[in-house]
Amino acid sequence: MTKTAPHSASVRPPGHPAGYQDLTRLLGLMTGDEKHGPAATSTLDALWVLYDRVLRVSPETAGAPERDRLLLSKGHGPMAYYAVLCAKGFLAEDLLPGFGSYDSPLGHHPDRTLLPGVEIGSGSLGHGLPLAVGSALGLRAQGLTESRVWVLIGDAELDEGSNHEAIAYAGPAGLEQLHTLVIDNASASLGWPGGIASRFEAAGWSAETVDGRDHEAMYAAFTAPHPGRPRAVVARVEPKS
Repeated sequence: MTKTAPHSASVRPPGHPAGYQDLTRLLGLMTGDEKHGPAATSTLDALWVLYDRVLRVSPETAGAPERDRLLLSKGHGPMAYYAVLCAKGFLAEDLLPGFGSYDSPLGHHPDRTLLPGVEIGSGSLGHGLPLAVGSALGLRAQGLTESRVWVLIGDAELDEGSNHEAIAYAGPAGLEQLHTLVIDNASASLGWPGGIASRFEAAGWSAETVDGRDHEAMYAAFTAPHPGRPRAVVARVEPKS
């Protein structure tokens, strides 16, 4: 029987940091009826680079208006997300064994009302990018122009029309604060001549394709300047078994 974790979102005890080398162990603590293992592990390296070197957010600033935001649209298979949040102190390690159990805050899709640092509740795919566009517009309206919005989507989400409406809007709107990370594990039904990045470029985005396991390549792509334009990074991966 799956162990039930206490219904809380306490943070990692001070003085016990975790690094990239700990992620495999943290993933191994999450057991139960997880049906999307490859979906989780395909995002692991990209999420680590974002939280370790790019995003300006911490457990202490998770509610600050000026924080950077990461919206996990690819919410199925969230084990990698939980492992990285745990490693960075957003949630306690003793919550991980209860993953997916009845009264655990670690559901099969993240819930923003249960965990600090989670920005959206996911479910039906294809909604994260439109939500990110709205977040960037809201920050702009409030004058919070230094806060960056990131959204992580799967390549198959681009089969959904809502994403293409968001792409078509964000480019001409000049949403420089908006960043989209596409995890390309060849699961999309549709495609475009020139690849996924070309779809964003056609709408006025700055876009680049990188190896989704190469940390330095991803860091360079994540931090490349793109004045006046939203940014898209396509991370190609072969899911780990």
